[in-house]
Amino acid sequence: MSTRRSTRRTLLTSAAAVLTGAVLLTGCGSDGGGDGASGKEPGTRHITDATGREVDVPAAPKKVVTLSEPTLDAALALGVEPVGATAGRGQKGVSTYLAGKAGTAQVVATVAEADMEKVAALRPDLILLDETTAVKTQVSKLESIAPTVVTAKLNEDWKKAFTATADALGKESEAQKTISGFDADLAAAKKKLGDNAGASVSVVRWQNGAPSAVGRGVGHVGSTLSDLGLGRPKDQQGVGSGHSEPVSLEKLSTIDADWLVFGTLGDKADGEKAYAEAKNVPNFGKLKAERNGHVVVVQGSAWNSAGGPLAARIVLDDLTKALAS
Repeated sequence: MSTRRSTRRTLLTSAAAVLTGAVLLTGCGSDGGGDGASGKEPGTRHITDATGREVDVPAAPKKVVTLSEPTLDAALALGVEPVGATAGRGQKGVSTYLAGKAGTAQVVATVAEADMEKVAALRPDLILLDETTAVKTQVSKLESIAPTVVTAKLNEDWKKAFTATADALGKESEAQKTISGFDADLAAAKKKLGDNAGASVSVVRWQNGAPSAVGRGVGHVGSTLSDLGLGRPKDQQGVGSGHSEPVSLEKLSTIDADWLVFGTLGDKADGEKAYAEAKNVPNFGKLKAERNGHVVVVQGSAWNSAGGPLAARIVLDDLTKALAS
């Protein structure tokens, strides 16, 4: 038995002692050992993850745990319902826009850290995450529970990250169909922009009485806006220094644009409440988008979290309805 397998069995046994003393199996390969020539265990595929780590993953994983928002989004888009998942950013459960699809997935992590005992108790055969979450610092512990794949670096193009997740799940062809369908709909929407072609769009999350700018770079928001030929305010161009960037009320004008996409970390109802609050803030009424009736209140969890194809679809549909109708 390899040192890695021994370490994995040790951690699982420890977790089992806490959780009713049941013996937990990793579900990765069999006790019979691997392929002597390749080093692979039976029924596995060999992949290289985003950090350069070589990982043997199940050819047909049955119990997947997703420890980041994009990997949960991607798995659900591919028809894979994880047994364990991360809570949405600023939420107790999974991201609101995914709640209807996540089924009975148990929340075993936040974007800050994973609960190792809860992860181990699920007996996963594959763990997926990416660098949008601080859980990446726990990879060495996670791989002692099950094969662990880091699918994407921070600020990665969402389509590339989605494809990498699909590769780990053995669903590359399904991912390509999803991307092709999205690209076709995006191209159709771009042709219908009319007077809004080339318009500038600001994206903000309203929280604690003030806005934060979100959606910079090539994530599912930034790339969709860019591919539609839409611009961004000066302070929302390029790659951001973090997931969101707070904007002081004294500099409210920096979020102004032809259109303002407005949300929270919750659902659209939360966004409507926050918008009513924002209207009472001095100078908000002076914003061009507000004066022209171009504020679009959205389901913020899809816009303001790190996301994948399901979030990108919501972004495209919201923009199409507002700007291309």
